Amino acid sequence: MTYILENKKLKVTISNIGAELISVYDKENAVERMWDANPTVWNRHAPILFPFVGKLTNNQYHYKEQEYYINTQHGFARDMEFVCICSNQQSVTHCLKANQTTKEIYPFSFELYVTHSLDPKNERLLNIQWEIKNVGSEKMYYSIGGHPGFRTPLKTEETREDYYLEIPNKKELEYLLLNPTTGFAVTDKKFTLTLENGFCPIEKNMFDKDALIFENTQIETMRIAKPDKSPYITVTCKGFPYVGIWSKPEGKFICLEPWFGRTDNDGFSGTLEEKPGIQTLEKMETKEIGYQIEFHK
Repeated sequence: MTYILENKKLKVTISNIGAELISVYDKENAVERMWDANPTVWNRHAPILFPFVGKLTNNQYHYKEQEYYINTQHGFARDMEFVCICSNQQSVTHCLKANQTTKEIYPFSFELYVTHSLDPKNERLLNIQWEIKNVGSEKMYYSIGGHPGFRTPLKTEETREDYYLEIPNKKELEYLLLNPTTGFAVTDKKFTLTLENGFCPIEKNMFDKDALIFENTQIETMRIAKPDKSPYITVTCKGFPYVGIWSKPEGKFICLEPWFGRTDNDGFSGTLEEKPGIQTLEKMETKEIGYQIEFHK
């Protein structure tokens, strides 16, 4: 089942499966702005990554001297059916709660609420809010992230490489790459993204080694800019410790991904408590995390 949010500028569609944003139709320009989930390239639109971001070493983790197996990267929430608990034309909230199936692979009692809402002041702005609750009796370990993929290029006569990344007010950023064989972060070598007046061209081979991973809250605003460098998509993610920027080499999309957590390091063999980027909630504690996407005209 899907739910529609709509105003004069945008028509937004959210699915019960994964509480995933699957469409943003720009009514003013009569064009779809999200990636179409072409299964031959990448079969997602904007999955929510929970309770892990990225891959686990050997698809497993160790907690309290037990091994737990998750056979997919990015956790399990993206493939589960959420329950819609309230909706109207401007906002929809979905919920996923721990159950017997989740506890077999993730032993914590949680509630995850996901709210998509159109901004009342800016009709081109979509707000995404996550509320993570630890309803168990012990400390909970988790990660969460967004993975929205935006259609790039917008026009058939353009290519993805005609567009730019823009990180406002930045000249240089440090990032990690993944080991292309394992998919895990290589931490002993860091790379520099150089920006001219905040802009960097999207190069053909930029994503040959998968995502560019930016740590230490280096990015709180990131943008895809059009060939004339005017704004196309802006993601605002204040306070997020990690950001991933990714595409498939053959993909006509760019993902701007705000994360609380990231993939394991190459060769990591520690416990869940030692996992890079892991977040914690004390018993009965709640964490609210939000980011915004602006679909410029």
